[in-house]
Amino acid sequence: MNSSMRLLLSSFAILVSSLAAQPPNMILGTQAIGGRYQFTQDEPLLESAKLIAELGSGIMKFSISKQASFGKVKANVLKNELGLQTLAEIAAKDPTHRAVLDMPFTHFFIWAYPFTTHGSAGTFKPAERDLEYREMFDLTAHLLRTYSGSGKKFYLGHWEGDWHLRPHFDPKQPFPEHFGENFIAWLKVRQQAIDDAKRDTPHQNVEVWHYTEANLVEPYLKGGQCLANDILPQVDVDFVSYSCYDSLQRGIRDDLHATLNHLESKLKPKPGIPGKRVFIGEYGFPARRYSPEVQNRKSIETMIAALEWGCPFVLYWELYDNEGTPEKPGGFWLINEKNEKQPLWHTHQRYFDWARKHIAEVEERTGKQPTEAEFRADVLEYLRQQK
Repeated sequence: MNSSMRLLLSSFAILVSSLAAQPPNMILGTQAIGGRYQFTQDEPLLESAKLIAELGSGIMKFSISKQASFGKVKANVLKNELGLQTLAEIAAKDPTHRAVLDMPFTHFFIWAYPFTTHGSAGTFKPAERDLEYREMFDLTAHLLRTYSGSGKKFYLGHWEGDWHLRPHFDPKQPFPEHFGENFIAWLKVRQQAIDDAKRDTPHQNVEVWHYTEANLVEPYLKGGQCLANDILPQVDVDFVSYSCYDSLQRGIRDDLHATLNHLESKLKPKPGIPGKRVFIGEYGFPARRYSPEVQNRKSIETMIAALEWGCPFVLYWELYDNEGTPEKPGGFWLINEKNEKQPLWHTHQRYFDWARKHIAEVEERTGKQPTEAEFRADVLEYLRQQK
């Protein structure tokens, strides 16, 4: 056997070993976007990432955009010291963003809005196509090269698409003229850029996927203009995120399953991606309406319903509250503005502690980690005991 063949086999063995060593996706998580307070001297994004790591989560969700990244209230970083101008430059060169991406999270969800375009999907113009494509391509290529061999998975998407399609924020009003076709063109460009970067960039044991997010689904199950009905059947996205507040107002399980089924029915098949491809990108029960105990109980109910359906991820909105004022907080939080960890923080922390111990116990007993299906079944049994 020649040396090049030995090197090839050795590399393959390392890849197989690293794949086998990866634990199952732990499914539950939270996010750090636009928090309106902080408690340390770290940049806001890094402070949040450290807390989410302390929580025990393998998932990190944040935003890279003109509005979210630098120098404004609720920004990731207080100053753009290096004058960075593209998504890839920020991911590669900004110390805070790079530090967070380097942390040992297994799944990253990023609202990715290129800096060289105007950022509004509904008014996306043909002249912006190449700029959008280039930034999304370059970001994907950077992530693939930088984290090749790491086992990390990146999901590049956007905030609630039904509001992109309805900037007037009135569900009863139609999309403005051309917004639907512009949004479809925007998603197609982004998907093509990611697919092309994956084709052209050598990498192993790292993934980058593209998702769109719906947020008005339940009112349109029987028809009507919305992202699910008008946009999703026309595009070839990898995943769909559901910001699911419209399914949490009555019977959580029945309403959530109905909307998830509806979204799945509109999603084009992708045989190369196993399992369900619709996940919960946001859910929450704000303190302005719910006590901490009810917030916790309803969240567990949502987790169970989403897992029963088969969602690959269930992400709580969010670590720090991003709404209201100190006098009238919105209360979408795991930690409030007094730095008090809420019951739901502790529910998540206990879950992640249980999950890691459970995976280790199964591996010790059987010699291998549980499969995704086995782990999900055990998670459901655990959560049902927490109600």
